[in-house]
Amino acid sequence: MHRGGRTAHRRCILVAEMSYRLTIEYGDDVLLSLGLSPEEFSAEAKLVLAAKLYDLGKLTSGQAARLCGKGRVDFLMSLSRLGVPASNLRPEDADVELDFGRHG
Repeated sequence: MHRGGRTAHRRCILVAEMSYRLTIEYGDDVLLSLGLSPEEFSAEAKLVLAAKLYDLGKLTSGQAARLCGKGRVDFLMSLSRLGVPASNLRPEDADVELDFGRHG
């Protein structure tokens, strides 16, 4: 970009995101009780954890979706099966949003 004969330079800063792993020990009895394979149990456990953190307002829907390895819409659609509302707005937040929608 040229401004008055000078070239403006933009800096792009890349932030490396750290990744962590959580290990949960469980026995065959858990898999048998749930009727799940180890892979299915892993996916379900990730979804349940992400859903609970979303429900508590600790994560956004996008963050929770990434945590359990789903897309945001797929994550939100999975919540009803777990009894978690897709919207985690508190009543006072909902009132503010509705007022903004009505009056701009």
